[in-house]
Amino acid sequence: MDRVLTRRGDCMNKHRHFILHKPFGYLSQFINNQNRRKNKKLLGELYNFPAGTMCIGRLDQPSEGLLFLTTDGKVSEQVRSKTVEKEYYIQVDGEITDDAIEQLRGGVEIGLRGSKYMTLPCKVTRLKPAPNFKVRSKKVRDDRHGPTSWVAITIVEGKFRQVRKMSAAVGFPTLRLIRVRIGHIKLGNLASGEVIEVDDLNF
Repeated sequence: MDRVLTRRGDCMNKHRHFILHKPFGYLSQFINNQNRRKNKKLLGELYNFPAGTMCIGRLDQPSEGLLFLTTDGKVSEQVRSKTVEKEYYIQVDGEITDDAIEQLRGGVEIGLRGSKYMTLPCKVTRLKPAPNFKVRSKKVRDDRHGPTSWVAITIVEGKFRQVRKMSAAVGFPTLRLIRVRIGHIKLGNLASGEVIEVDDLNF
């Protein structure tokens, strides 16, 4: 990590903060309030979080990686701020081209709540060699179905399924998505499903 995260000691702060490596297949919530989502995996199965804990910067069910949880609602405003970068590693269908990368860097048009939205310019780099993440519980298709490639995308927005929509817009749908950084805090070697409690979530 860029800065040292101090695990919570004996002193009791008013609010409590957690960093989680969200596994594939979990909902970024604690209560299942939709009938069609019966038997879904919830975050409370991973750790005994205190009452009032909320997810900050949610990840959708098939996405993995860095997730913040806190009892302090003000943290949500900080994460949503365009001053805080969010970095994702994505595995896409096919060998992504230089042209597609340039399109992503300049901003692409995606669908958002029934209308069109132009994403802000962002940082995009091809990842070679591919990152060495453990195989997830539901395997991504293998090379018999065609090549895949990895890309790092850093954005300052957080629209619904934005990164997936962006890669699809340039012709390379996302097969796997892992958030690796929010601000200065990195996923690092945190294992899938692991939770650590920290003293603060300053970005």
